[in-house]
Amino acid sequence: MNRRDFLRQTAGWVAGAGVCHCFARSSAAGESSALPASGQTAARGPLRVHPENRRYFTDGSGKAVYLTGAHTWANLVDLGPTDPPPRFDFDAYLDFLGRYDHNFIRLWTWELVKWDTKANGEKRVHTAFPHPFARTGPAAAADGKPKFDLERFDPEYFRRLRTRVEAAGKRGIYVSIMLFEGWGMQFVSGAWKAHPFHPDNNVQGVGREVAQGVDIHTLKHPAILAIQERYVRKVVDTAGDLDNVLYEISNENHPPSTEWQYHMIRFIHDYERGKAKQHPVGMTFQYKGGSNKTLFDSPADWISPNPEGGYRDDPPAADGRKVILTDTDHLWGIGGDRAWAWKSFLRGMNPLFMDPYDGGVLGQKGDPRWEAVRKSLGHTLKLARRLPLAAMTPQNDLASTGYCLATAGKAKTQYVVYLPKAGEVAVDLSAAKGTLDVQWLNPQTGAMQPGAKTEGGQRRQLNAPFAGDAVLWIRAA
Repeated sequence: MNRRDFLRQTAGWVAGAGVCHCFARSSAAGESSALPASGQTAARGPLRVHPENRRYFTDGSGKAVYLTGAHTWANLVDLGPTDPPPRFDFDAYLDFLGRYDHNFIRLWTWELVKWDTKANGEKRVHTAFPHPFARTGPAAAADGKPKFDLERFDPEYFRRLRTRVEAAGKRGIYVSIMLFEGWGMQFVSGAWKAHPFHPDNNVQGVGREVAQGVDIHTLKHPAILAIQERYVRKVVDTAGDLDNVLYEISNENHPPSTEWQYHMIRFIHDYERGKAKQHPVGMTFQYKGGSNKTLFDSPADWISPNPEGGYRDDPPAADGRKVILTDTDHLWGIGGDRAWAWKSFLRGMNPLFMDPYDGGVLGQKGDPRWEAVRKSLGHTLKLARRLPLAAMTPQNDLASTGYCLATAGKAKTQYVVYLPKAGEVAVDLSAAKGTLDVQWLNPQTGAMQPGAKTEGGQRRQLNAPFAGDAVLWIRAA
């Protein structure tokens, strides 16, 4: 979640993240219309790692499915200063995603009954509702409401979960269902006392043996693990027949949670083997002090790394060990810009944005700084859907800028190159044959402009026809 960096992120907000007017037809001479709409459709089948290009998923069609989008904290569990909190308008949120041509969200859970944002540099106390477990009593929990019955699930929570995943699927949006949330337990004031597993908060008296609240996200307590496994089975039974589903074990849990998370990943894989459909399971950055190696060594199908290795400014090329959903949540908290989106895409990753959205939880309503990154994610998706992405790999040495996704040497020659700055780029077209079409995409507007055709067989110098950063697309004529 990286909300602990909320104030510090100001230094990471770059000038390039200002408002842009994407997809508008340019008035410049020679420019064509912008990229066409991405044509989002319902999933054709559950995602699986693409057998020929393990940087991406596929839905069984043979095509690579590139994922990108903006997620926000209250999109499953309502969060707000009142009790009960205001209901999140999920339909409006889906409309919002559609305007930016996004096709992926993380569907956030929140384990605590409250969220004190002091640790995020703000002064709000949010109530969270609903929760997976029913509040039946008898007797009152620490917050004055009926205690949780950890043997009974709240139908509202799972009805909402199912309904929202279905609604997203009808819009062509994939959903990663977050199962647990670890950041809050570590950093929210009074977190353990605000958790359903605290002995004061549940009718079973579960949690008496817990010395530290963070231990519930380890394998130390078999009784708690059994409750967590029963809950995970309920989630899978609720949404596991849908095609647009992925799972995420926990948001930013502490490094000692590693074996617990590995166990949960295997648990889901094993449980789904008995189901008609299987879905990808992800593991995301462990805060604080987690290592990307732990993610790559995990049994997860997809991961979200931390900044180590350059994932903020100069992302390393994805090598196919894992599908990488690189997420600003784990790199800045709220951050990123247009250049980051394009760099991540051309290094073989699936970029995601932690979006303050309407400012209801954190951040400011209508903050214009994030328009560029939102729109850039949509730009990358529109282009990705026109590419033979399953055959493309990051080939940095083919472009003088170091950002090149290519099928060099294959029948359907394609090169996509990013120029972070205006000017010239040298592209090694030695593996290409014959005449090649050239298109220039303006990342600031989304407009496509044809360039002069070029010939393969050698290294070529090409000049961007407009100021600022640029995307070059070369393909067989």
